[in-house]
Amino acid sequence: MTPQFELDTLKMRIAAPELAALDLRVRVQRALRQLILDGVLAPGLRLPATRALAQSLGVSRDTVEMAYAQLRLDGYIERQAGSGSFVSPTIGASLLGKHSQGLAPMSAQPVALSARGAQILASGGVADQQTVKAFATGLPETRAFPLDVWERLRRQAAGEHRSGILLHGDPQGAEPLRQAIADYVNLERGARATASQVLVLSSTRQALYLCAQVLADAHGPILMEDPGYFGARKAFEMAQLRVVPVPVDADGLSIEHLRADRSGANTVYVTPSHQYPTGATLALERRLALTAWAAERQGWIIEDDYDSQFHYAGLPTACVQGLDTQQRTIYLGTFAKSLYPGLRIGYMVLPPTLVKPMIHARSILDGHTPQLDQLTLARFIADGHFAAHVRAMRKVYAVRRDAMAQAVQRHLPHVVTAQLPSGGLQMPCLLHEGRVELDTLRLAAQAGIALPGLSRLYATPPARGGWLLGFAALTPHEIDSGIVRLARALG
Repeated sequence: MTPQFELDTLKMRIAAPELAALDLRVRVQRALRQLILDGVLAPGLRLPATRALAQSLGVSRDTVEMAYAQLRLDGYIERQAGSGSFVSPTIGASLLGKHSQGLAPMSAQPVALSARGAQILASGGVADQQTVKAFATGLPETRAFPLDVWERLRRQAAGEHRSGILLHGDPQGAEPLRQAIADYVNLERGARATASQVLVLSSTRQALYLCAQVLADAHGPILMEDPGYFGARKAFEMAQLRVVPVPVDADGLSIEHLRADRSGANTVYVTPSHQYPTGATLALERRLALTAWAAERQGWIIEDDYDSQFHYAGLPTACVQGLDTQQRTIYLGTFAKSLYPGLRIGYMVLPPTLVKPMIHARSILDGHTPQLDQLTLARFIADGHFAAHVRAMRKVYAVRRDAMAQAVQRHLPHVVTAQLPSGGLQMPCLLHEGRVELDTLRLAAQAGIALPGLSRLYATPPARGGWLLGFAALTPHEIDSGIVRLARALG
């Protein structure tokens, strides 16, 4: 330790920017520890006395003494009365070298993953858009959200419940929010739900993962619309299920193909109110046939009602759950689309027989949703702010949907044909013959435009590619300027 080079190295380590926020004694201890691990201070090397090192560093002796004491507790040095302090003989460059000799750097070694982990890595994750950008999907308008009202209700909830909200919450969810959700889906969606059937979660994807874990065995089949929601397929694949596609037509899920399925699946995932991504609404006779299929199979319907609040041509069709007299339907909802994505609150309305197993599964997964957010949302719904916000946004989104259709027709008539959706936050567009989807996505990305492709939503790539253009988070002016930029990029 006495050579000038090593002392200077220690001083540089102590002054390193990454240690700047730490107490001086911690900085000294961390710097010494790293020099030991790097082999600069060899095993068995005698360290200077605390007084001498303190003088060399220009710090108090207590600072060095506390650093040495922590290093001894952690096993990096040994201290012997009357003899001094020494780097531990069992740590340092010799030990590290013995274990790492002949090995490639960690970054160059193959990653040891489970079969499940390897499958997840190969299939990729789900990228949620973290900024408002043309034309990302699934993003609502957040600039108009009544934050002042939300913060006032949040303070009220915190003041009423005090320290109770700092403890673990009920895995099923806070009772006031479960009651508010039950009242809302019964009134607005024609559901038949009680608070005891509601399970509050962090997202729709969490709900789908729980369904996959509880309702199907690993490597077993699960039925899903084709095309369908990318996040659902990823959730099922992560649970090691085999996704079996069921075609969709202009009236929604094909009941004929559903009945013809011989995979042995007893669960089907559907988006009946506003099919993702086609925008089709499942016809009433198909809804009834779907519930009959579930009763015959003794199976389950996972009904994802992700953006049913935003219907622009009359009232939306009542949910399947309310039509299911046999209680075989699991109803999924989220506030990410109706309020804001960062809230991270979704829910399931469960058949009574599934309440307990789903609660137990959720308790293992992540315990509970933050209580303060739940209680704030419960007040937001109960006081009428939620319904008022949805009504206001429905008008805003209808204008933006029309603005998107007009912009596409005006600037891209030679590239795509827009399909005007009856609801939702995004618009499907089909490419004209001769246009290659992958090429359009690449050119759009070069122009800084997020252009979600349609093909990845299909089990088998469609004959015609296309896009799914998000419009809800953009003003009409932003939509038009974005389409102009896209038209220039595509030529």
